[in-house]
Amino acid sequence: MSSNARKDIGLRVEVIEQPDDVYRAFDPVSKAFGHQAQDGLWIAMNPGWDTMEGKQAGANRMVSRWRATTKDDRGNPNLIFLKATLPSPDQADRVIAGFAIWVQASAVPGRGDPPVENLKESMNVEALFPENEPEQRYVCQAIGSLHGRRNQVIKEKAIESTPAVMILDLCAVDPAYQRKGIAAALVQWGLDEAKRRGIPECITEASAMGRHVYAKLGFKPEGSEIEYKVDAEFADRERPSNLFMRTGGTASNILDVGRVVMTGTSQVRP
Repeated sequence: MSSNARKDIGLRVEVIEQPDDVYRAFDPVSKAFGHQAQDGLWIAMNPGWDTMEGKQAGANRMVSRWRATTKDDRGNPNLIFLKATLPSPDQADRVIAGFAIWVQASAVPGRGDPPVENLKESMNVEALFPENEPEQRYVCQAIGSLHGRRNQVIKEKAIESTPAVMILDLCAVDPAYQRKGIAAALVQWGLDEAKRRGIPECITEASAMGRHVYAKLGFKPEGSEIEYKVDAEFADRERPSNLFMRTGGTASNILDVGRVVMTGTSQVRP
């Protein structure tokens, strides 16, 4: 066994096909972004995330997004929710230890989800923060800054022979299961899927925790840290460090993630 090989831990990466799994996936996401990273932007987007009511609301929003999945002109879903599961010693169901969202995006109709132009509407901030205009404005400004370069790249791709890009929109691993190759497996699945679809480049906004994993898989930083352009009244708020990264047209990098079982292409889910 090579020094880079990992012990077989029974890891599986699969496309989510049932809403129950989306609900369950909110738990590792909240543990990673809320409890561990204390990501100020994720917390702002998920009010009450550490309460039963807030967790249910956050999970409901994830399910609504999943249900609204569109398809490209070849029948591929433009939105892919992935689960990484491990055997559970205490129960019959496998544990969802990690979760990722991949998006196929394009400014050309039929080739992917278009870049978001109206954040207020797409994020439904009026429902998220009723009668709270400052909070609505803040999250729109912060997310707009975070995804600024992403949207530029989507538009730049419109003139290329393959006018689409694959986006790693979110990747989270329960802190109890980190350092087992789970994040790498979730990312590798998307790289392989991009190659299968003939999409030459993948992009992401990388957190301080995730960027070293992405770099090992072929992502390279573009520019410096993402600058959040928000009104002066929000200047003192905590916001996460993020770095725009892209594969530069190569989606075939392979990493030994330890006998992980990769099942199902994105065509599995209707």
